Amino acid sequence: MLTFLYAPADRPALVAKALAGPADVVIVDLEDAVAADGKGQARAELVRLLASPQPRVQVRVNDVRTICGQADLRAVGALCSNTAGIRVPKVESADDVRDVARAVPGVALHPLLESALGLERAYEIASADPAVASIGLGEADLRADLGVSDEAGLAWARSRVVVAARAAGLPAPVQSVYTDFRDLEGLAESCRVGRSMGFRGRAAIHPAQLAVIEAAYRPTEEEVTAANEVVAAAGVGAVALPDGRFVDEAVVRQARSVLADALRTPATTPTPTGRCPAP
Repeated sequence: MLTFLYAPADRPALVAKALAGPADVVIVDLEDAVAADGKGQARAELVRLLASPQPRVQVRVNDVRTICGQADLRAVGALCSNTAGIRVPKVESADDVRDVARAVPGVALHPLLESALGLERAYEIASADPAVASIGLGEADLRADLGVSDEAGLAWARSRVVVAARAAGLPAPVQSVYTDFRDLEGLAESCRVGRSMGFRGRAAIHPAQLAVIEAAYRPTEEEVTAANEVVAAAGVGAVALPDGRFVDEAVVRQARSVLADALRTPATTPTPTGRCPAP
């Protein structure tokens, strides 16, 4: 899965539109996308949505240490088998994870690290419970906590979460949202950097971002050709290809991963301009 699209739970028409679109996962949001006075309505709309199985839906709840977050967990817990997972914001400890796992047993959890303390405890959080299916960053809150003003300031944090995920045996993390939904060129460059750092896929806040994310994370023709050459040389032990590349089992595993990604069908054709229309 490469594309994850947020949709506010209190706007069911947008949720339905997102589900009808090409995103691999639709994240129905009870948190930042919903105003404080709309939380109850959002929760009620979510309950209606989860009345039937939604295998492409993840739910982002509010901070589970708050009354609102606890109400979200009770609502989702009653219908937990009908959702693909829960995104848990502002996680700062393994105990936070275990508390959620007890509240919604059997649901895949996706903790988000959004503070310096959460980041410091990345591996503890990633390995806190078998229910943890991935970890990721909440970069807007993390920027505010760290006083970071640009993407370069997040490089260490991003590497930290990639390493923690892999050390815990989890899949590569998904990149946090790129908040300027009109700047598709900036999004593409940010995805290129993220992919080079070990991320796989990205969350979006606008449908126009999906094709850009898909294109950025899909292997290029050159990468596919190189991967095929590596796989063709597999099975004969360590060997050097004519162009000087050294092939061993680790290199073959990476090449096979590239070829698997290449089999995906692109969501849509990327918008040719560097800007996208308003939602």
